Amino acid sequence: MVSPESAPSREIAVAMVGIPAGRIVLRDEGTRTEWEVEVGAFRLAAHPVTRELYRAVRGEAPPSPAGPRTPVTEVSWLDAVRFCDLLSRAAGLRPCYTIGDDPDGRDVLCDREADGYRLPSEAEWEYACRAGDSGVRYGELDEIAWYRGNSGGEVHDVGTRAPNAWGLHDMIGNVWEWCWDVYDPEVYGPYRVFRGGGWQDHPRGCRASCRRKSHPTLRIDDLGFRLARREDVLTAPPPSPPSPGA
Repeated sequence: MVSPESAPSREIAVAMVGIPAGRIVLRDEGTRTEWEVEVGAFRLAAHPVTRELYRAVRGEAPPSPAGPRTPVTEVSWLDAVRFCDLLSRAAGLRPCYTIGDDPDGRDVLCDREADGYRLPSEAEWEYACRAGDSGVRYGELDEIAWYRGNSGGEVHDVGTRAPNAWGLHDMIGNVWEWCWDVYDPEVYGPYRVFRGGGWQDHPRGCRASCRRKSHPTLRIDDLGFRLARREDVLTAPPPSPPSPGA
């Protein structure tokens, strides 16, 4: 396990971006329903968890030819919540999750008052992804995302495409990202939501509103996760992306 003073722990703390409170309208294309969600201020990692951070915390990462600065993949939703608690303890923070023995993850509880790391909710994810933009995505696809049209058939290092207006990289493309939410328990049981599109997706999958789901034990080569944390008081707006040549 990584220690609180380790470099990866410090780096992920520095890489968290403050997101202000607001509202987001979510839409499910299958049922053609919409619902509005109020989002409190929180912090979100500037990019997905990398293979090097995952290895530092867990002691190993899933086998892959990809480099250390690529998003970790082949991690289930249950792997992701366990990672969050391990990193929280290593950083001297109170873990958010209580994890039981249910193989479907139905007994996992999240304490939103804890100051440790957690997965973002689906509403937090889309709200942060859009960064105030109401369009299909927050920029030109080739500039902001690694997807089927430009990835060369592989995952890429984090932070190598243009960020959104709040300084968040790879919200669209590169890898899908697990969120906290159950998709539709009456229809799909314990299936959890993931968002964002991946390196092998067509443009339709790489949209701010695109929702997908799977069983919380799914492990696949284009699905990772991003860290969130509580933010009690946000004293400054999210940073703007650097200007060209800066």
